Amino acid sequence: MVRRNDERRAALVDAAIEVLAREGARGLTFRAVDTEAAVPTGTASNYFGNRDDLLTQAGARVYERLTPGDAEIERQRTAEPDKETYVELMREVVGRVSGFRTGYLALLELRLEATRRPELRAVLTGRVQDDLAANLAYHESSGLPGDATAVKLLYLALNWLILEQLTLPDVLSEAERDRLVEAAVQRVIIND
Repeated sequence: MVRRNDERRAALVDAAIEVLAREGARGLTFRAVDTEAAVPTGTASNYFGNRDDLLTQAGARVYERLTPGDAEIERQRTAEPDKETYVELMREVVGRVSGFRTGYLALLELRLEATRRPELRAVLTGRVQDDLAANLAYHESSGLPGDATAVKLLYLALNWLILEQLTLPDVLSEAERDRLVEAAVQRVIIND
């Protein structure tokens, strides 16, 4: 029987994210999640039907935690839709994602695991497609310069920049990262 205490479930999923980031997908066991969450052995298995369920919910939770808050969204919506605002928006995205290091590393583990698990791949593919569609819709409604291709190019470029920062943090300084974000925006939307 799967339990329904939403607060406990969230704590277990957050613990799973930490385990994924630290131990990789192979290290994600119910026992490891129980230990990370500091709950009695067997608790995670009462909340998740199987390991695939836990993997899927961990992926969804990362995206949930990476979503900007209402105040940030409102501030972005009311800013001038120009290149400077675009640069600042992209810096905030890189900062927010980089700030949740374990979440991003857990997503990388989940993506690798998805190459072997078709159901997880389908869930992650759908989630990334929805996220990209939401970013495209936001971009279109915001009046920011650039087109759908610009948004996709920045998505791809900045994801690798974030990966670099989180896995090999000494390759680029924070100042270099900021300059690269600005250069990416400037070059991708150069015709606007």
